[in-house]
Amino acid sequence: MPLRIGDLARQTRTNPPTIRYYEEIGLLPVPGRQAGGQRVYGEEDRRRLTFIRQCREFGFPIESIRSLVALTEDLGRSCLDARTIAAEHLDAVREKMAALRKLERSLAEFIRACDGTCAGGPGPDCVILQGMAEPPFIRTSGQAGRAQ
Repeated sequence: MPLRIGDLARQTRTNPPTIRYYEEIGLLPVPGRQAGGQRVYGEEDRRRLTFIRQCREFGFPIESIRSLVALTEDLGRSCLDARTIAAEHLDAVREKMAALRKLERSLAEFIRACDGTCAGGPGPDCVILQGMAEPPFIRTSGQAGRAQ
């Protein structure tokens, strides 16, 4: 049963502008059109868009998704190619998590310093505000806002 763009969007938890964008960049094939010019999609389009949506939810960048989509269509390529792409993405996710943990420690240190030094004092004297004006964001315990 053919789907209109709105139906496809609802079934894949996306929206029509995103579907059109994926068509423009070649992740989705250009759909057929009805006599009135409306786009029509089939089951394969729904499956591919669901796959793309899942990849986006896992945070894969567009180029990795492009490679994964190509793998779904190429019987000559190995499943290990998908594993390699996923492993590279996992490494990137772990790097981001490490950076976020470092950011969390810095923010927690700012807050501890504020609680101990200037809670309720004048804004310009706040160690958080002063610390944010000093590079780098790497802090040592008890020295919020001071560069190492």
